[in-house]
Amino acid sequence: MALECRIHMATIKHEWISFGGCSAIVTCTSLILGLDAAASSGQAIASSLLIFAVADNLSDSLSMHTYQEAERLESRKAFISTIANFVTRLFVTSTFIAISLTLPRRWLSLVAGTWGSILLTLLTYLLANARGGHVGKEIAKHLGTAVIVIGLSRWLGTWLAAAFQ
Repeated sequence: MALECRIHMATIKHEWISFGGCSAIVTCTSLILGLDAAASSGQAIASSLLIFAVADNLSDSLSMHTYQEAERLESRKAFISTIANFVTRLFVTSTFIAISLTLPRRWLSLVAGTWGSILLTLLTYLLANARGGHVGKEIAKHLGTAVIVIGLSRWLGTWLAAAFQ
């Protein structure tokens, strides 16, 4: 019984971090690479990440909570998963803010892209392993999707820089 409870709690914890973690990783990496391509200042990049950490995080957490209530998830579980989502996103975003504030500008995109890939790979590994899924396929699928989103953000940044010069 105790082992079943621990396994169930581990699965729930993966669920708690999966949405917020993935969202924060891909969005932060996309913001940094897109804003860097747009020739934004380091202050603008850090400010954008901080605004994302607060505004988008709160709105997504509220949306997630509202959805869970609509699905009639028990109130305590909905509350715990909402808080876990918020804290996960805040923590992940804070690592990207630290990167943007401490690194020289020339290294920012490379390090943020590498850090985002590492985090997404680790998160995907944990989730695929917990589900008993094919880890390699899941990592390839998630990284492939992230590359498309990040590439689009980079392209938009480059286009915006050229359009507004």
